[in-house]
Amino acid sequence: MISIISTPIDATETLRLVQSTRAGAVCLFLGTVREFTGELVTTYLEYEAYPLMAERKLAELEAQARARWPIIELAIVHRVGRLELGDVAVAVAVSTPHRAEAFAACQWIMDTLKEVVPIWKKERWANGQEEWIHPGLGLASPQ
Repeated sequence: MISIISTPIDATETLRLVQSTRAGAVCLFLGTVREFTGELVTTYLEYEAYPLMAERKLAELEAQARARWPIIELAIVHRVGRLELGDVAVAVAVSTPHRAEAFAACQWIMDTLKEVVPIWKKERWANGQEEWIHPGLGLASPQ
C-alpha cells in the first residue's frame, strides 16, 4: 500500500496493513518532526508533492524492494501539508519471514525514498529563516 495523504498518519493502521501470519518479522519506521536541525530550532515543516509522480516513484521502490527481499507485505505512507513538532511525516512498514530482511528492506526503502521521491520539505525555524529541501540534495544553508 502506497499513499500520499494530508491527514495524520495512523501508525497502528499502517502496522496492521503489513501484519501476516506468514511473517516472523515486522519493521515499522516512523519519521517524525524533530525540534532541532543542527543548531536551528524548528517551529514546523511543510511538505509538498506532486502526488501522481511521487506515488509512481514509491511504486518503483516497492517493486525494487520486493525483488531484493522476501517481502510479504509493505506499506509506505507520506504526509503532506504543515506538520508540527512530533507529527509523523512518513511511515514505512515491512513484513518478512525473518528480522534481518525486514530491517534491511525498511532502511533501504526509507533511505532511497529521501533521495529519489519528489517530495519537498520546507523547514521553518524559530529565527524566522526557512529553507526548501529537495530530494537527494539535503539541507542548503538557511536563508
